Formats: sequence, structure tokens, C-alpha cells
Amino acid sequence: MNIVDIILKKRYKQDLTFEEIDYFVRGVTDGSIPDYQISALLMAIVLNGMHRQEMTNLTLCMADSGTYADLSYCRGIPVDKHSTGGVGDKVTPLLLPLLATFEVDSVKLSGRGLGFTGGTIDKFESIKGFNTAIPTADFPRLVNETGMVLSAQTPDLAPADKILYALRDVTGTVDSIPLIASSIMSKKIAGGAKALVLDVTCGSGAFMKTRERADKLAAAMRTIGRLAQIKTVCVITDMDQPLGRTCGNTLEMQEVMETFTGRGAPDVIRVVCTLAVQLIKLAKKTGGMSDEDLYKECEIRLTTGPALAKFFELLASQGGELSPSGPVYRELPHEAMRITSPVDGYVKHIQADKIGMISVKLGAGRVQKTDEIDYGAGICFYAKVGDRVRRGDVICSLCHGVSRNVSDDLLFDLMEEIYDCYEFSDEPVETSDPIIKILD
Repeated sequence: MNIVDIILKKRYKQDLTFEEIDYFVRGVTDGSIPDYQISALLMAIVLNGMHRQEMTNLTLCMADSGTYADLSYCRGIPVDKHSTGGVGDKVTPLLLPLLATFEVDSVKLSGRGLGFTGGTIDKFESIKGFNTAIPTADFPRLVNETGMVLSAQTPDLAPADKILYALRDVTGTVDSIPLIASSIMSKKIAGGAKALVLDVTCGSGAFMKTRERADKLAAAMRTIGRLAQIKTVCVITDMDQPLGRTCGNTLEMQEVMETFTGRGAPDVIRVVCTLAVQLIKLAKKTGGMSDEDLYKECEIRLTTGPALAKFFELLASQGGELSPSGPVYRELPHEAMRITSPVDGYVKHIQADKIGMISVKLGAGRVQKTDEIDYGAGICFYAKVGDRVRRGDVICSLCHGVSRNVSDDLLFDLMEEIYDCYEFSDEPVETSDPIIKILD
């Protein structure tokens, strides 16, 4: 085969065969196809799309480019969850322990934050001693002990995707439904799960800004799952404002503790319990409960102690330091500036992606992969969409680590940016359900 012929075929909107896609992915993996030709085909895919079987073939070939995880040691059906990312998304630290109370085992491979979305690995690493570099040989023991393991993604799973993603990032070819869907699903398939729940976030704080784009991505991933014979449920969730009351690593893990002890934000509880119900159903561990009863049971276990006990087991099993009151953090937050409402009225909108970037500027995230994180940095939200505020009420606060210094000039600049993120209304604002749609 000739890569130029494959590029031209897609340029002229023709479907690629399995053999052509396999040839391309093998060339990506072994380095025999140069970056400029890889980039040319990626751009042709962005411009002309892919048929559903093409998209599935690309996914399976990328999964085949490395090793497959063997999850046969899990009790029952191995399930997995993936989120397309957002601001204040602290779902995974709550979800894994909750699932463990239903004897649903979880092997969760997560990533670090980059840009305005936070990373699950960074959140867990805000806890002193917690080890996220777990050898795969240790997975069975940890799952047997606690019912879960949380680790950084291993380089031998879908290595072709890592190469393609790095090129997409620098060639303007990230925003493509077939490429996004195949990237996500290739890692999940290689991860060994037999059933998936995908949290497709939608809104200003997500990569899918509109319902239409979120629907298309969900449909693409469900199609790949069906053709790859993996049960796939997509839950489209609202990320048009930050999820919960905080964004930032230690801040979010502190909010996780508040949720486990019955003081959590309603939108966080809603998303976690909805995803849990779908995963428990896929794992066939409902115990005969209806969806409604199962949801109520998830709420009870999440907020009254059982899930918290499992969370402590997870932390202890991977080296996390615990005190009598909970986790010991690398860096505690210092509330450096409180920002007040400029008007009387109701919070109408919060521009979540801009909020996420302000959090990054405080030190909570990375612009480049080599950037150092301030684990104590982030933002606390005192008023969310629908809340009534009076002029002078605190709407949010800017935080940094207690051992860090942030200049007053930067804080005042960020305060001005915060005001650009908030929109107020004289009339009451109706709040919406964070669960937009469930596609099962």
C-alpha cells in the first residue's frame, strides 16, 4: 500500500478499508509514516469525516497497536467510566468508592489536567503519599483488597493514539468527532472493559460546547461500542457552569470529603449517582432494585458513610496519608481574595471555561505538560446559577497554596476576569437538571 493513495482517497471523500486503516495505524506506531503524511490524512478526516465502520476500524486498530489489559480478576463484568472533561469535575473520587459498596470492581486509568479541564491524577496526587504510578502486576491484588485501583494511564495501551493525539494538538485537527471518539474508545477497549458509561459533558466548560456536538459525539461512541461488541451507555451532562462548589486539586478533594459526609453540592450528587446507577446495571449488581430505588440507595451510601469507608481503603492501599479527620494534603488552600457581587439580582450564567483558565493562572493547572502545579490553588464558588445575591455578597474566592506567593496585581487582574465570567439577571433564573440525556 501507499500512504499517498490513502490520503488522496480520503481527500476525495471515499471510505477507507480496514486494511488501509490498519496499514496507516501500523505506520504511525512504528514510525515508518512521517509526521507530515500522518497530519495530511488527519486533516482529510477532519474535513471529510468517516463512516461509522471506518471510525470503528480506526478505533480497533489503535487499540491493537499496544497491549490489552486482562481484567479477568474482577468480580463479575468489568466496567469502566470516562468523562470528556470539565471544570470542577470531581466525579471519579466519589464514584469508585460508591461502586465498591455494590461489589462493582473498578480499574480506572486516568490522566492529568491540561488547559482549563482538571485531571483526576492531579486531584489524587494532592494527597500526600498517594501513588498513581501503579504497576499493572499490582492491579489484581489491589482490586482484591479494596475493589478498585486508580492509576495513571500506561504507555503500552493504544500507543498509536498517543502519537496521533500529540500531532492533532499541533496541527489544528483536535476538533473532529471521529478522531475524538476513536481516541477515547481505543483506550477504553484496550483497557479491558466489557461495558462502558461515558459522561459526555456539554456547555461552556466542556470541549463539546453545544447539545448538537455532544449528541454527535455520544452517538459516535455508542456506534463504536456496538460494533466492537462492548455495551456502551452515554450520559450527557451539563458543564455550562463549574460542577460543584470548587475547582482546584486540594479544594476539590476537600469537597469530595464534604460530599461523603452529607454536605455535598446537589449537582455533584446528581451526576455521581446517575452514573453509578448505569454502571451498576451494566455490572448486573442491582440486586433486583428498580432504577429509582437504586438511585436512592446510591445517595444513601454516598453520603452516610459506606462510600467514605471505601474511599479511605482506596487511599490507604495506594500509600495516601490519613489523619483522624481525613486525608493529609500536600498543600492546603489559602483564601487570598473574596470577590463580591456588583449588583442585586440572580446569577444567570457562569462562563466555565474562562473560570477554568483563571484557576490555571492561579496555579491549579497546566498550560504546558511541564508546568508545576500549586495543589492548593483554585476557586471556591459561593453563588451558582439561580442563586439570589445582593450587592456586596461574596460570589467566589481565589485561593493559592499556603506556602505560595501570588502577587496582589495578579489577584486584582483575575478579579476583573472573574467579573467577565458572571452574568446577572433582575428576574429569577430557572435552574436545570445537570443530567441532560441518557442514551442506553
